[in-house]
Amino acid sequence: YRHNNSGNNSNDIPIRVVEIIDREKGEWNLEATKRWLANDEKEAILQTPIGKSLVAELQVVDLGLKLVVKKNLDKVIIETDSEVVFDEVTNKEKRKIWHIYPRLSRTDNLKASDRIGGRIRKEKFGDVSVELGAGWIAGVGGKESNPVWEIAAKLGLRTCFSDYSNARYNIYDRSGKIFPSGIAADSYKKAVDSAIQKLKGLESNCVEDATNRTDFTLQVEKLFFAFPCLDAMKSNANENILHTEVEPISTYVDFGEREFLVADERGYEYLLYKMAEEFLFTSEGKILDNRLKLNKVVRELQHSRNRVTVRTEDGCVYEADYVILSASIGVLQSDLISFRPPLPRWKTEAIEKCDVMVYTKIFLKFPYKFWPCGPGKEFFIYAHERRGYYTFWQHMENAYPGSNILVVTLTNDESKRVESQSDEETLKEAMVVLRDMFGSDIPDATDILVPRWWNNRFQRCSYSNYPMISNNQVINDIKAPVGRIFFTGEHTSERFNGYVHGGHLAGIDTSNAVLEEMRKDERQKGKQNQNFLLEPLLALTLTQADAVSGLHKCDVPTQLYLSGKLGIPEAIL
Repeated sequence: YRHNNSGNNSNDIPIRVVEIIDREKGEWNLEATKRWLANDEKEAILQTPIGKSLVAELQVVDLGLKLVVKKNLDKVIIETDSEVVFDEVTNKEKRKIWHIYPRLSRTDNLKASDRIGGRIRKEKFGDVSVELGAGWIAGVGGKESNPVWEIAAKLGLRTCFSDYSNARYNIYDRSGKIFPSGIAADSYKKAVDSAIQKLKGLESNCVEDATNRTDFTLQVEKLFFAFPCLDAMKSNANENILHTEVEPISTYVDFGEREFLVADERGYEYLLYKMAEEFLFTSEGKILDNRLKLNKVVRELQHSRNRVTVRTEDGCVYEADYVILSASIGVLQSDLISFRPPLPRWKTEAIEKCDVMVYTKIFLKFPYKFWPCGPGKEFFIYAHERRGYYTFWQHMENAYPGSNILVVTLTNDESKRVESQSDEETLKEAMVVLRDMFGSDIPDATDILVPRWWNNRFQRCSYSNYPMISNNQVINDIKAPVGRIFFTGEHTSERFNGYVHGGHLAGIDTSNAVLEEMRKDERQKGKQNQNFLLEPLLALTLTQADAVSGLHKCDVPTQLYLSGKLGIPEAIL
């Protein structure tokens, strides 16, 4: 207990005692320290119970902090008001330690929803877990290793190889007949050859402006109408196949052309939770660390030369030296977050130039399977006069045998249309399509699941979609920081936008950029004052907009930040 000034023992303030050194091994007790941090203690005594005779310099790798333990010194008091007191250590020694090891900081993660993961989300459907958003690990088997694939392999995530190559030979017309493979292959080859010629023509003219890039995209669109069957193929992976042959996609070039569907009951999000365990306190798979703040809908970012003030929908105010904003490109375009002062024109213009994709996977559960299974039958296509109308289908028997689940993919305008209607209407439309392909005797679906990414104000899209011919300045402007606000997410990845690994790598790049800026700030402050401490870093994720009146200040105590092996975080979720 720490006595208060009044001397009244009944009002003594409790101090939590944490043993930071293992009695037997003399090692840092990380779990005890995590518990202390998660409990948001105001004060703590970190004891070294292995004795006063210890003369050593302890390297605390997991906390990014080095403690100097002097002879005849058996305790260190750390107060979270940014002041460190070493018993029996002179002011000179205190300043020396302070100058060398300044990273005693706090990082808060604000999430607008009640979970982490964003557009990586699983949901129970029938007896299995299905992925509503990102569902594949794309880019496997190449000369370089996909970092997301490495994490999945390390954690034993169950996946299934997806072979799209036969989808073009499983194209059904409205009478249930399959188009002859020769017609489909011929149409595909003609479209690719024509698109390549268009691309070469535009490149030779040194296309730079957005209008001409849009014209090229429209020309590619027209190709799908020009050849029989091909319009039905303009969906999902088949469009990627065409684009790969027209202009190679970086993901496939660098990491390989194989794709694996996540088919694990723990979900794709399991990777995120395991990564979070590296710097957040967890117990039995649940994140208990109070630095992760859920249901915090950010409405306003007020930024100046030295600070960023974040206001949330529930009236809280957070202040930080830096903010990392990983809201989707759809949220940025929707202007749900207000900036004070407003973002500069070059920033807003770049944000508006990025296309957004809405990608909707509709899940249908049946009492039994009536569709073809076996090699080369996982994916099939429905050709309809209306563009993108319940076009691309997949059965889930490879991922979950006996699940009796079909998935149909819609994109963009069709996605938005379906999101605006009831699930009952969508089910009726899907059953008409299935009966066109497989006959009137097939059973009705017993359940349906329709994600709504476009109408989700925390997402407003599925992923970003830059034109194949694009001015790199656009994406550079989108990811460029504005003052102390840094932008990250898959839409800021120049080579891998639209993919999970793009978001992962962009997070690392942005974190390194922030840390470098912090180092510059440290060096500058160090010239002015050797006795300083970095203020909290605020890692901001899914967020929202418009000013909220009557805000009150929320307490954000400074705490030690759990980081990686280098003593600083390499990536911030």
